[in-house]
Amino acid sequence: MNPMRWMALKLGAQPWLHRFAGAIVGLDKLLQRVTRGRVDLLTFAGLPEILLQVPGRKTGILRSTPLLCVPHGDGWLVAGSNWGAPERPAWVGNLEAADEPLVTFKGRTVAADARLLEGPERDEKWPIMLETWPNYARYAERTNRELPVFWLTPR
Repeated sequence: MNPMRWMALKLGAQPWLHRFAGAIVGLDKLLQRVTRGRVDLLTFAGLPEILLQVPGRKTGILRSTPLLCVPHGDGWLVAGSNWGAPERPAWVGNLEAADEPLVTFKGRTVAADARLLEGPERDEKWPIMLETWPNYARYAERTNRELPVFWLTPR
């Protein structure tokens, strides 16, 4: 296993990590902006990442959020884990309200459709997500909410 991936898995499992979310996301956004989306923090760890761009549901201002993703089919699976915090991440509500989210993956930006997976379909995709990021199981244990899972596919 890539030593950086091992380190990311260990750090990602820590219950205190969410306290540094702002700094981690800020650094990742800066790195992506400087490299025009070709390099991100998770790439160094051998993990796939997208940059999700959706307007804020209250402000309408375009918000960019780097997310760990699981390439699947012709799209990407993402989880609103918020590192297992009790509240869901803001991007989930913004994505649910967005007409046309944008996804940047490996420097290429596409318009996407987002579908919230529920019931048996979510249950089917959950183990696929755990193969890429086993810490999702830890996050689910830390909170009383079901972690939302979205399937983003290019339009």
